[in-house]
Amino acid sequence: MRALTIKLGRDLWRLRAQVLTIAMVVAIGVGGFVGLFSVHASLLDARDRFYASHRLADVFVALKRAPLALRERIAALPGVAEVKTGLAFDARVDLGDPGPPVTGRFVALDLARVQRGEQGLNALRLREGRWPEAGTTLEALVSEAFAKARGLKPGDSARAVLNGRQQTVRIVGLAISPEYVFASGGAAPDERSFGIWWTDARRLGELLDLQGAFNQAALRLDTGASSEAVIDALDRLLEPYGSLGAVARADQLSARVVDDELDQLRVMGTVLPAIFLGVAMFILNGVLARQVATQRPQIAALKALGYDDAVIGGHYLQLALVVAGLGVLGGLLLSAVIGRLMLGLYEPVFRFDALAYRTTTAAVGVSVLLSLLAAGLGTWASIRAVVRLRPAQAMLPPAPPHYRRTLLERLAGRRVRAAPLLVLRDVQHRPWRTAFTIGGVAMAMALQISGAFWLDAIAHIVDVQFRQVQPGNVALQFEPRAPEGVLHELRRLPGVLQAEGYRNEAVRVHHGARWKDASLAGMPPGARLMRVVDDPLGAVELPDEGLVLSHLLARALDARVGDTVTVVFRTGHRRRIDLPVVAEVHALMGQQAYMRLSTLQGLTRDGAGLSQAVLQVDPASMPAFWSAVKAAPSIGGVFDKRSVQQTFDERTQHNMGAFSAILTLFAIAMAVGITYNAARIALSERAWDLASLRVLGMTRAEVSVLLLGQLAVELLLALPLGLLAGRALAGLLMRLMSSDNIDFPVVIAPSTYAWAALIVLAAGAASALLVRRHVDRLDLVAVLKVRE
Repeated sequence: MRALTIKLGRDLWRLRAQVLTIAMVVAIGVGGFVGLFSVHASLLDARDRFYASHRLADVFVALKRAPLALRERIAALPGVAEVKTGLAFDARVDLGDPGPPVTGRFVALDLARVQRGEQGLNALRLREGRWPEAGTTLEALVSEAFAKARGLKPGDSARAVLNGRQQTVRIVGLAISPEYVFASGGAAPDERSFGIWWTDARRLGELLDLQGAFNQAALRLDTGASSEAVIDALDRLLEPYGSLGAVARADQLSARVVDDELDQLRVMGTVLPAIFLGVAMFILNGVLARQVATQRPQIAALKALGYDDAVIGGHYLQLALVVAGLGVLGGLLLSAVIGRLMLGLYEPVFRFDALAYRTTTAAVGVSVLLSLLAAGLGTWASIRAVVRLRPAQAMLPPAPPHYRRTLLERLAGRRVRAAPLLVLRDVQHRPWRTAFTIGGVAMAMALQISGAFWLDAIAHIVDVQFRQVQPGNVALQFEPRAPEGVLHELRRLPGVLQAEGYRNEAVRVHHGARWKDASLAGMPPGARLMRVVDDPLGAVELPDEGLVLSHLLARALDARVGDTVTVVFRTGHRRRIDLPVVAEVHALMGQQAYMRLSTLQGLTRDGAGLSQAVLQVDPASMPAFWSAVKAAPSIGGVFDKRSVQQTFDERTQHNMGAFSAILTLFAIAMAVGITYNAARIALSERAWDLASLRVLGMTRAEVSVLLLGQLAVELLLALPLGLLAGRALAGLLMRLMSSDNIDFPVVIAPSTYAWAALIVLAAGAASALLVRRHVDRLDLVAVLKVRE
């Protein structure tokens, strides 16, 4: 056994370059798998601990207004263990800068319970400053993400419009809440334009004229209680009070965004590392197959000396396991780097109590098992060949391949020159190895495309949402709804070039046994500042009658054009109306329904009214325009497209740019590993032929062309396959990562394809230069020696 151990060490040293490249591919697969899964587990653990320690509710409901006495009836519902009622109101906030006002959600905070340390459900964690106190000055805690984004700190003041009256609000501290890990007024989370303000419940009730009432409630359920049954009973109880519909924790906006982010991370941690492990398996198979072919005399000698098949097969299995073991060791070290880097990207996004990276033992165990299994499967064919060899048979050199005229030769007759003829023959007569190299290089391209296309998809989303859906640069919200005459007043504001009015209604849409809560948007005819856009068809003009559904909502309802759905209005008159589905549009974001504004106003029967106005404002007049908006108490929420788009771009470019860069490095390493090993195997097989040609007078350059021409052909054949594989992998990732509210588009720019092709060609060129050095150093005398 000691002799085989020495032989193993010598083989590893002789194949050190190939061993390192294979181990590198294995390390990337293990590092990506362990690192991403550990980040996922770290975030999941931090989320669960944060939710549990701060007692995140199981059911949430918002309503118009209900008396506090109703709280006891809610608590008496079967399955309800605890109830917390309160107030919440979205208001316009002036931070005192020349820019646009922001939207603040003012949430009631029971100061007496805080002083007793009994916050109840959805408890806050004070991160900086102190708790508010009752007094003449309205004091508030501000959500940490919003405060950091806007540069706010304890001691700063702002002006808020609460129930039509301006109030000075003094910031005394920063806090985080499990209910608002991601804060949003209903659209995508935006920490720069939307923040949470917790203030004295008694004072807020007075300012909003809601003394003795509540407009939101949170419930904790008994263990084993059905959330669906509780939600049904709660909706029936609160329907007369303008309930917008109770939702379970999984459907609460912040919790849903957190879950979507974690689901996407889990997908990325499984699909991409699996590619690396699969490629490593094939590379190991190729290297070991060649190792067996070149060591036939040694195998024959070992068999003649009495080593049985199991011992010799185990020796080659050890070689594969050592290579895989080096890759696993390197991968575990790499996983810590990847994990901490990715966690650093998520830390500003997930503001949990404590966010620390920890390597998941289960992920390590699975990665080690998969790597060793990949090594074993990759060497199985070679080990089987070892076992089948008899000593006398192994003493003979392997039979040369049976060369026949290639298809190209038969088509071209005798016009094919010798050099390309030799290359084509070698490609044709080693089809499996050629197919492996082509497939491996194609997967390297696919990996690069699957990492880089995210930036293309995000750029497409930005173009659709910010330029096509809303060409207008400012949106204003009205609460309560404003008469259509408000548009004339808005057009007189400084810099306003155009103004259009819209209406949004909270509805529940039923189709058969399915239902979904959605927003019904009423759009004016010929709308130009806010439009319905079908991607990729462009803007769509709404029909005079009937309902238009977004693709996401139609899919959730299993509704098609021609079906009839029931629309239940959640506020006001709460009418139930049957409407035909007249069209379906492929909107990228949101479960949305659309109809003509006049049709919607006719259905509601409460007179004309607008909930939103979209404006086109001259950028040069923005300071004067914002000053006028801040002086208008009737305007509620404000949407500044430039600010929101800037925040969106900064976040996505930072996170997606880092992720794309990591995958690009991985793709380069994968391409180098495949092409280098393919070239080295070809060199070891054809060394005798190349040395003979050198002796016959061919130059080093001519011999190198014969060897590396095969690699060039394989790279060229891999390019179109890589482009197709990249498209398919991107589509797979999008299907796995799409949610009920976002339909990620598969958009890949030509520059992304070109960049992936250049990376693969550059990796092939680098591998060719390395192998060319070995060709130049061939010892012609040693290579040309043959056994008698």
